[in-house]
Amino acid sequence: MSYKKQNQIEITEQEHGFLGQFNAMASPCDCLVETDNLQQAKSIIELVANEAWRIEQKYSRYQDNNICYAINNSNGSRVAIDPETFGLLQFAQQCYDISDGMFDLTSGVLRRVWSFKPNASFPSREKVEQLLPLIGWNKIKFDKDSLILQPEMEIDFGGIGKEYAVDKAAQLVIEQFPDISVLINFGGDLRVTHAPVKRPYWQVGVDSQLAQLEKSIRLSIGAICTSGDTERYLIHNGKRYGHILNPTTGYPIKNAPHTVTVIADHCLQAGLLATLAMLHGPKAESFLSDQSVKFYCQR
Repeated sequence: MSYKKQNQIEITEQEHGFLGQFNAMASPCDCLVETDNLQQAKSIIELVANEAWRIEQKYSRYQDNNICYAINNSNGSRVAIDPETFGLLQFAQQCYDISDGMFDLTSGVLRRVWSFKPNASFPSREKVEQLLPLIGWNKIKFDKDSLILQPEMEIDFGGIGKEYAVDKAAQLVIEQFPDISVLINFGGDLRVTHAPVKRPYWQVGVDSQLAQLEKSIRLSIGAICTSGDTERYLIHNGKRYGHILNPTTGYPIKNAPHTVTVIADHCLQAGLLATLAMLHGPKAESFLSDQSVKFYCQR
């Protein structure tokens, strides 16, 4: 049986429950609910989808009527922020601090010269270096009420947006349906809210290109995130350049793994560690080994 709603949610009956599918944050999204009750499944799936759409509307840089747009077009003026945005900015500050400036949400301006679409051109050093003065989280001033961003700089919440959305949606499910096992997957960033009852674990498929990985990962609770360049990369003079950029140089990270997959308690944690590992380049594996998490790398 298949059920569709006008807001583009499709619900399909599965062997042990129901699957909800929708699009958000430029990604296909899944919500698997372990229940025999269709109405309960619909309530959970709609709860998850609405939270994804809410966060996308509020923080996407592609919208022109949200807080991200207001900040990026403030031209140095003070912008009022709410508690949720303050919390995200605090997390971004932590990411910047623990990465010694390598995880920087202001580095999105580099997309003005870098493209990782097929047949994209390699930018000149002059064009890259022109953007470097516009990068630097330490140039942002914010408190719980407002933020000041220097003219021409930008904030891009995309580096933490999907992971944040997964965790927020999962928290809503845990609060309202604490005994139901739900797997939330936003474009490959996923989290399980509660151990399943009808099976010992959820079977999570992984990219078949990752020869080192098992074909699937067994997850009863927790989160999985992957960072990598298997789909977004550039070939220049016979050399492959991944899309993970070094904010201090403006160029792709050298000798980074093709992919890093991390299993942790929350998506924000798993996603941060996966990205930080990519930013560590040749030292990705040793960095992750020090973090006491399960991980997989492919080079």
